Amino acid sequence: MQRITNELIDWYQENKRDLPWRHTKNPYHIWISEIMLQQTKVEVVKEYYGRFINKLPTIKDLANSSEDELLKLWEGLGYYTRVRNMQKAAKILVENGYDNLPNTKEELINLPGVGKYTVGAILSIAYDIPALAIDGNVYRVLGRVYEISKAISTPSTYKIYADILKQQLIPENASDLTQSFMDFGSLICTPKNPKCKDCPLNTKCLAYKKGTQEHFPVKQSKRERKIEERVVFLYIYKDKVAIQKREETGLLASLYEFPNTLRPFSLIDVEINMMDRNIPYKTVSEIGEAKHVFSHIIWYMKGYEIIVKKPLKEYIWVSKEELKNEYSIPSAFAYFYDYIMNEE
Repeated sequence: MQRITNELIDWYQENKRDLPWRHTKNPYHIWISEIMLQQTKVEVVKEYYGRFINKLPTIKDLANSSEDELLKLWEGLGYYTRVRNMQKAAKILVENGYDNLPNTKEELINLPGVGKYTVGAILSIAYDIPALAIDGNVYRVLGRVYEISKAISTPSTYKIYADILKQQLIPENASDLTQSFMDFGSLICTPKNPKCKDCPLNTKCLAYKKGTQEHFPVKQSKRERKIEERVVFLYIYKDKVAIQKREETGLLASLYEFPNTLRPFSLIDVEINMMDRNIPYKTVSEIGEAKHVFSHIIWYMKGYEIIVKKPLKEYIWVSKEELKNEYSIPSAFAYFYDYIMNEE
């Protein structure tokens, strides 16, 4: 069993990816990268990480940043609760006299948005402290090697994986081990079509021997997503477009959006609605459809561009430049954002 650790680290030292957050031991910077990497691909995170660290290089900068600045830096990454929790945690740390992340599990685990995996990643990568950092890559690699048949969402299954790591797989070089799972799971032991012939663990992997690699790790069936059909309105007045701020709680809280509704609208419905509201307009036109999938809901959206003769008071009117640089529009509205930005 110990050879698995050695072989993973040997593989990592020869094949590790050159990633910007691997050029530092700064716990704050590593924390930022780990939070960004949740639910987001590495190639996407590279750009966001550099911009975020450049704007907010210290934990104090994060604590003191404005909500609009913070959400704009995060725009497009999704799961905005992540960045809100980071700022809450930063404020708590700064208020208690810290200028960086602490180096104990007890202090880290009580911070908003910091779970068991994040604690383990910070301690092992930034501080080289042997600590458990069990994520999807660990579940996949160990689940296949040991053919662990229990669903990974249960506490009892977590304990099985934790016991393996505690007893056999955590060496003194905790940083390399944690990061070896990341790269190995991304490059070799992938969710689909794993490169088993190139895998240094294939002679020990029970799933490989039985050809059952894609059955592991075992997951519970997902809930069906709720479906919502929305109509999105792009109100245009001269060189500006109307946006509004979402409520402070709930999905996409406090972000900006284009006005939209769950009511079904045809082109004629939109024109009648404008007349009923006594809003003078020049033209109404269909601008296409879009789909966005959240973890628990799917939006099907149909868009209309409405050229109005005067700005509507209930909205915020912004230029393309302001939309690009100052207001955070979630990626759910990417189709309509691109339509505006590409319009001449």
